[in-house]
Amino acid sequence: MEGEAAEEVAAEQRGEAEILCDAAELGGDWVWTAAERGHGAGVPSPPMVDPWVSEHAERIAARAERELAALVAVSSPSGDVAGAEEAIAVAGSLLPVGAEVERPPCSTPDHAPDLLARLRGTGSGRVLLLGHLDTVVAHGAHHPLHAEDGRLVGSGTSDMKGGVVLALGVLRALAERREDFAEVALLLVVDEEWRRAPFAHAEAFRGWDACLCFEAGERTPEGEEAVVVERKAAGTLRVTATGRAAHSGAAPERGANALLALAEAARTVAARHDPDGPDRLTAVPTVLRSGEAFNVVPDAGELFCDLRADDLGVFDRVLAEVPGAVGGATLHADLHRAWPAMDARDAARDLLAEAGQRLGRPVAPARRGGASDASHIARVVPRTVDGLGPRGGLAHAPGEFVLAGSLAPRAEVALAVTAAALAICEAPRR
Repeated sequence: MEGEAAEEVAAEQRGEAEILCDAAELGGDWVWTAAERGHGAGVPSPPMVDPWVSEHAERIAARAERELAALVAVSSPSGDVAGAEEAIAVAGSLLPVGAEVERPPCSTPDHAPDLLARLRGTGSGRVLLLGHLDTVVAHGAHHPLHAEDGRLVGSGTSDMKGGVVLALGVLRALAERREDFAEVALLLVVDEEWRRAPFAHAEAFRGWDACLCFEAGERTPEGEEAVVVERKAAGTLRVTATGRAAHSGAAPERGANALLALAEAARTVAARHDPDGPDRLTAVPTVLRSGEAFNVVPDAGELFCDLRADDLGVFDRVLAEVPGAVGGATLHADLHRAWPAMDARDAARDLLAEAGQRLGRPVAPARRGGASDASHIARVVPRTVDGLGPRGGLAHAPGEFVLAGSLAPRAEVALAVTAAALAICEAPRR
């Protein structure tokens, strides 16, 4: 769902990443000074990357482009059963040997079952890797992968098949270290983009040590690798109107104009827009449908508005503002879809500090407005980190891409965070 395009273009593309704390807050002596980032004589060498992280990041990056090409070759719009099954078959072929495969029912009825792959180990610690295989791109608009000026361009690359490739690579790396965990699972769902039903899988992972979600990654304005630890709640407000038809030229006064009623509802919702207020509420009318003929007073219609805020409860106040009737037409408002907020800033602080030690450079926390399934899991797994995929942009839009040069460094980030979550190796120290 991250594909609200304006929100999901990588930080270096749009320059709007909101970094929640300075790198120094993440602790330790691995925070580089400006001089240390240079390479002059006498300048200390930067910290070393954990050897396990470095080795497996290289392996993941070496395979990533062809694996991404295979996944993107499949058109898998949300709700299309055949496309979902084909995408799952491709992902399944990339699983490590010995992974236990399950097909739990999808949260949304009449969809293909989701994919759950488990690795069981002999150690301690349980971590969930999370992603989705569905896209918003219809079959007729689908584009396979091609390379263009350092970009890997294709439908669903950024949101989020590029992240799925990295998640699969992390799972393969962990398959070689079963003594270091009790269980690692990879959950790939097929209904993330348009889901209205409650998320069905969260309770199965209650009490796990961490959830790592592989939506698109980003950098800070200073060029440091960042992951997402805070997201707004997201909701879709739907307003339906019932009016009365009449001839718009001969007797318009006999009608009750559903279109005008919906326009008033749109104005009411838009008036609540307050992104700099205490709730950081954005309230944006996005779709209005009404009328079938140019000479008839429209007797029905519907309006959709996109809502985002720090707290899901804020949407109820917006809902209450919508009038029940306008000009003789009745209005009915409901929350068509609702996703909870996510705030893992405190829970993930030590995890990111340890990941930075393993990576040899800071892993900065960031906030993002787009919704993600990580928000559902964060309610039962407090240490949830998102945005572990490759950097890219133009999600949900023509020209969607991931940056080829980001595959290796983002694989390092993902592996470092995973290693920190499971404490599977000693981090290098300066």
